[in-house]
Amino acid sequence: MREEETRHDIVVVGGGLAGVCAAVAAARLGRRVALIHNRPVLGGNSSSEVRVWVCGATAHGVHRWARESGIMGELYTENQYRNPEGNPYYWDQVVLDAVLAEPLLDLYLNTDVREAEADGPADARKVHSCTGWMMGSERRITFRAEQFLDCTGDGLLGHLAGARYRIGREARAEHAEPWAPEEADDALLGSTILFHTKDAGHPVKFVAPAYARDLAATPIPRNRVLRTGDNGCDYWWIEWGGELDTVHDNERIRDELQGVVLGIWDHIKNSGEFPDAENLTLEWVGSLPGKREYRRFVGDHVLTQQDILEQRSFEDRVAFGGWSVDLHPVQGMYADEPGARQRYADGVFHIPLRCLYSVNVSNLLFAGRNISATHIAFGATRVMATCATLGEAAGTAAALCVGTGLSPRELALKEPESVRRTLLRQDASVIGIADDDPGNLALGAVATASCHLSRLAAEPTAAEPGERYPLDRDLALLLPADPSVEAVDLLVHGDSAPAELTVELWDTGRPENAVPQGHLTTTTVAVPPGGPHWVTARFGHRPPAAHNAVVIVRALPGAALVLVPHRTDGVLALRRRAEGDAAVDHDIPEEEGQAVLEWQARGLRRHTFCFRLSPDTRAFTPAQAVGGFQRPYGGPNMWSSDTLPGAGTDTTWLRLDWDREQTLTEVRVVFDDDVDEYLNNLHRHRTPFEVMPELVRAYRVQALAPDGTWATLVAEAANRRRHRVHRLAAPVGTRALRLVVDATHGAPRAHVGALKAYGEAR
Repeated sequence: MREEETRHDIVVVGGGLAGVCAAVAAARLGRRVALIHNRPVLGGNSSSEVRVWVCGATAHGVHRWARESGIMGELYTENQYRNPEGNPYYWDQVVLDAVLAEPLLDLYLNTDVREAEADGPADARKVHSCTGWMMGSERRITFRAEQFLDCTGDGLLGHLAGARYRIGREARAEHAEPWAPEEADDALLGSTILFHTKDAGHPVKFVAPAYARDLAATPIPRNRVLRTGDNGCDYWWIEWGGELDTVHDNERIRDELQGVVLGIWDHIKNSGEFPDAENLTLEWVGSLPGKREYRRFVGDHVLTQQDILEQRSFEDRVAFGGWSVDLHPVQGMYADEPGARQRYADGVFHIPLRCLYSVNVSNLLFAGRNISATHIAFGATRVMATCATLGEAAGTAAALCVGTGLSPRELALKEPESVRRTLLRQDASVIGIADDDPGNLALGAVATASCHLSRLAAEPTAAEPGERYPLDRDLALLLPADPSVEAVDLLVHGDSAPAELTVELWDTGRPENAVPQGHLTTTTVAVPPGGPHWVTARFGHRPPAAHNAVVIVRALPGAALVLVPHRTDGVLALRRRAEGDAAVDHDIPEEEGQAVLEWQARGLRRHTFCFRLSPDTRAFTPAQAVGGFQRPYGGPNMWSSDTLPGAGTDTTWLRLDWDREQTLTEVRVVFDDDVDEYLNNLHRHRTPFEVMPELVRAYRVQALAPDGTWATLVAEAANRRRHRVHRLAAPVGTRALRLVVDATHGAPRAHVGALKAYGEAR
């Protein structure tokens, strides 16, 4: 056995998506990082060993403009490009490559941390090191660092260090949570094992092993849905262990789950109820239970059900989520009740930094399913894309702690703006915070452009005449009200007789939301028979500040709007849910009164009802790319050109001018990769684009020389990333900077969320 010792700035234990994003974030900020994982592959529950879909704030497409940016966004879009078929082994490589790309990050796979050295009184402890055994290599390695991150899911490192934590459900009175039980208990969400099948093209028999469960002797056939076309996470409800200890009883839980998986397969193959299963065979069955819940650490803030559903804003918010409060019966697959109870907020919710560090261990942060949250709130924060954004935030905070000498708590209380600004600089997943970084020289510049989109409309053409979309239900358009919504023209097919169309204008309540919340005004419009006819709904709405507005067209039997098959920038087409429509998962009963489920984009994404907005919009001016939110929040928050980029012609550009010369060392650009497009690592939902069409493909960054010519500093011909960081080879003195867009990946306009310039390396 070899004894080793390492020294790093930061040690991250746990190589799921939370740990990966934490380690990458800290390494990108110049810290030496050790990432320790007890499995041979990274990715945790998303890896090829477990194969859980990576879900997050989009909630399978429920929320608008909610896909994560930052490191998780990079993983999503890189996987979309490399792995359009959703191969779980290719996903492993996407995650591994992201880690190996960081020169300051040292990766230790197959290394199981079993010891921690920590000291101090119970309310003020400090971690000095942790020690792991590298399986197969007979290496016992002690890792020393200034800051430690527990991203293990189960919270093992924090437990060894003496951090305070909770297991199970809090009593209702503790946080006044409506869904909490009257009395606290040890109940947990259970673990799951998944399986995949394939069509062999010929009959395949299945002989069940002795340990396969007899499904007829369980309540599963009467309470759960079995289908031969389902695979993988379609069987998320194969869940058990909530009444046990999901760590100490892990082997017992695994055996039960595998027995049920093979019992289900035996039932599908041999019961005679599924004749279409004759040619199916098992391709893969997991051997590692995917755990949902165990320890939840206690931080300076404990996230609650009300924080989630009321979308409470926090001054120290560092990430967002959007998954429902999603709780499962403690008996799991053997319960007679449905497999889940879910409640969605009206839009995304926010998570503060105070949930990501220990209340009693001064140099311990955490991210993933073990953050400081109640059992109820954890039901919404536990999904992996949200865990990944928490990892990036915690890794960023740890890196800043190393640089400042502050503890995580001191950082949160004394310098919260440094965390916020750093996360925004990295294009991390924070919403509703404008860029106020004094290091960003663009904030002191005047932004101009070759042109900008001002006329907002979707009209039929000879090539795209559109289709009739019946007004048998309420339909809607979400539009940016900047500066106002004086009138909206709609293209309507009338019935055989004149009719009156009711059109309403609503606001969205909060900038995070994209569903109607508050009624503003109503008008009626005469619709002639036949058509289609352009009709005008006049509102005269002049808001005090720019925001999104929703135009609702009430149902009118026999009439129809015209739907064209293209996306309109900053606009969403929505339809009101009709009886029998599934909102998310048709096997889960849905709670009443959820506005975000009432208005759906299903079947309407990248389509628009024909409209013309008056007056012209200011939502896409050059100023939108400087000092704004750099992703949708109450509006598109981006510059959009009004013309096609012209390769090599300098016809499409965004420019920054200063009143005196600046010395630039770094330029950052945030492009538009359509965060409304729902992506998934294993492609539960298939997206037809390997690269988002809105993304800029070819561009140049230029500086104005003293002789009035433009010197090209950067030239990219094959970009497929949203956030690009260009550190200049040598400092450049200039009074103007220009971004020239030569081509997109298919969109008709250039989109830029942010153009930033810095005077020193970041």
